[in-house]
Amino acid sequence: QVQLVESGGGLVQAGGSRRLSCALSGRTFTNYAMGWFRQAPGKEREFVASVSWRGGSTEYAESVKGRFTISSDNPKNTVYLQMNSLKPEDTAVYYCAAARYGSIRNSGSYDYWGQGTQVTVSS
Repeated sequence: QVQLVESGGGLVQAGGSRRLSCALSGRTFTNYAMGWFRQAPGKEREFVASVSWRGGSTEYAESVKGRFTISSDNPKNTVYLQMNSLKPEDTAVYYCAAARYGSIRNSGSYDYWGQGTQVTVSS
């Protein structure tokens, strides 16, 4: 059974940092791209960042570029999202996902999803 389990969410003050983790199990993700998405109340789910499991190439949404860093630890089968200089508008539920094909910025390309972890940034 494939599982993606996020952790690391919580309450943080504006300007602070937080690291999210996504632990993967149940299959080999070597040929997948891993993505982080987020969804704020009343808004659509949006792309945050992605990393290819094999080559390590990364992409970021403009809103987080320079503040967030996505990385993967292959031996640990874990993907991370380091979030720095957090802003209140970063408040959302953050989801980890895995995509085999398609546009990595499109949530519809993703085959597997975690349950999400809440990040709340106070001003």
